[in-house]
Amino acid sequence: MSAGVQLLVFRLDGQRYGLPLASVERVVRIVEITPLPKAPEVVLGLINVQGRVIAVVDVRRRFRLPPREPTLSDLLVIARTPARAVALVADSVTGVVECSESQAVPAQAIVPCMEYIEGVAKMDDGMVLIHDLARFLSLDEDRRLDEAITHA
Repeated sequence: MSAGVQLLVFRLDGQRYGLPLASVERVVRIVEITPLPKAPEVVLGLINVQGRVIAVVDVRRRFRLPPREPTLSDLLVIARTPARAVALVADSVTGVVECSESQAVPAQAIVPCMEYIEGVAKMDDGMVLIHDLARFLSLDEDRRLDEAITHA
């Protein structure tokens, strides 16, 4: 993690997660998700945002949280991976925080089994797990997603 990064913080089941603000395009209210046959199981489907087709990723499934169907109160955090834009389903978005180098701990030191987490920010009001969007989809999942979109 680099020093002095701004994080967009969102919640899932009470746990706070962060994305580097530079990778976030926008936050929108949930819209209808169109199922995508043959997509990786971590992909809920596709949405259309102003003419752009974006894959919706199930963060709950990725982090082995109890499954839950998206509700009308959920939000979509649209962010950029190195390969594509993705939408992450969030219970809520709590805002943007500044994370200094002294507050950040590499993920391997705390949660070594979660390769999708880049680090942990120790804030005054608790911890924030920082996503690594570059590793959120495996190479195989990314390839399968491309194939599913092509054949949709």
